Amino acid sequence: MRIKGLQVGPIGTNCYIVEDARARRAAIIDPGDDPEAILAAVAQDDPEMQVDCILLTHGHHDHTGAIPALRETLPEVPVYIHRADFGPEKAAGLFDLPADLPLVRFYDDGDTVMVGEIPVEVMHTPGHSAGSVTLKVDDVLFTGDTLFAGSCGRTDFPDGSYEDILASLRRLGRLGGDFTVCPGHEGMSTLEQERRNNYYMVQALQGGE
Repeated sequence: MRIKGLQVGPIGTNCYIVEDARARRAAIIDPGDDPEAILAAVAQDDPEMQVDCILLTHGHHDHTGAIPALRETLPEVPVYIHRADFGPEKAAGLFDLPADLPLVRFYDDGDTVMVGEIPVEVMHTPGHSAGSVTLKVDDVLFTGDTLFAGSCGRTDFPDGSYEDILASLRRLGRLGGDFTVCPGHEGMSTLEQERRNNYYMVQALQGGE
């Protein structure tokens, strides 16, 4: 497995590319902006690399903004999102994916999406938004705006919930072993570091049942 990361858009959203180099298959996670840079990163190590899917940790526009332009180059590539972050009532404001976007597929807690021979496991981790998910790939967690290095995502947006994000942080913190944490903004971390030093995760773990 090969992982590439690049910051896109005016607020530096982290977009990730997960590649099965042997199978020449890739997934794009959270393409928030700069579609040309994303496609260049996909082809950087292998011009024959094929994109299997676009995976969204949630539906906010800073994580989805490049999708219309990517669809011009990748018209047959499905977009995966949790159902709670997509629909006619969401197609405005923070959520700007059109409700008639084709090839949208919904995933939920416990689902697995294959990228070549790499399984991507879906964990529903609401709080920042109702449909926020964390994507678990081997020993890596793509946490979107649920868990940041030293912090967590805002919960004052519509359908955000501080209680829910604490429950999601508790669930992540209780995963066995250590993981590399690839968040939706700013730098990477490890789950063990967040268990020790992240105020919100510590609060969640101490206050959990």
